Amino acid sequence: MAIPTSRTKTPAEISIDREKCTGCGLCVSVCKDFSIAIKEGKVEVHDHPLFGCIGCGHCMAICPSGAIDVSGRTFSSHDLFELPDRKDAATYEQLHILFQRRRSVREFREAPVDGDLIKKILDTARTAPMGLPPSDVNVLVLNSREKVRSFAEDFCCYLESMKWIVSGWFLLLMRPFWSKESHEMFKNFVRPLLHAYTENMQKGVNLVSYDAPLAMYFYGSPYADPADPIIAATYAMAAAEALGLSTCMIGGIHPFIQNGRKAKAFREKQGIRSASREGLFVLFGYPKVNYTKGIQRTFASTEEKQ
Repeated sequence: MAIPTSRTKTPAEISIDREKCTGCGLCVSVCKDFSIAIKEGKVEVHDHPLFGCIGCGHCMAICPSGAIDVSGRTFSSHDLFELPDRKDAATYEQLHILFQRRRSVREFREAPVDGDLIKKILDTARTAPMGLPPSDVNVLVLNSREKVRSFAEDFCCYLESMKWIVSGWFLLLMRPFWSKESHEMFKNFVRPLLHAYTENMQKGVNLVSYDAPLAMYFYGSPYADPADPIIAATYAMAAAEALGLSTCMIGGIHPFIQNGRKAKAFREKQGIRSASREGLFVLFGYPKVNYTKGIQRTFASTEEKQ
């Protein structure tokens, strides 16, 4: 038995070198699948795991003597690396300043984003935590203004055929079947957004992707934890900020391309592999404007349980 993903449906394999094993038990303490156990002073593979090794690699990463090797589910011991020393990590103050500086920017210079920077952004995004390994996050990379613009134009052509979903008769028909909040969002946000996208594109004004020099669409698979692509996109935005780029999350693309025959055709044309419960389109580029002030934000609520 194994937890399935789009990339693998079999468990990883755990190999133990009993000569190297010291029986310290660290590996057993971090394995939440109960795939390993201590027997006669040595670690061994357990007969009754919870799911079967998911390939998180915790046991292999924590073993001080290198006695454990995990392979399968797209990784092996060759993927291990030494963690950077904590003294080399960003301080809280540095991290907080980085996040304070990040703003949603939609005004970009025409300068392209170098391929080395794109690689660094993706390398950082790959470090994002995930619900279950291996990651089921996919990334569509549009690495030029021309590709970003072409995607937006195709998207607006697709939206032209979907305008019935914000028509008066459709909203009236659906009113008894969905929540008050859904009705308000469709009427006061989705409908004007769709018209703004399509009508401005007809005038040559791109309000979908603002002709950014780089865009990435993070999305999952039918198996993916819905949070995974959002977290990966967030890591990518933080990396871009550290590299001197500005970013903007675009939430008005993903929901429109998930359901129906036309949505599937659009995804296939763009090289998007599957529908996804959650996804995020992110713009990147060198800012044309310079902000000197931020806005203090708040949560809807913050309560400590007594």
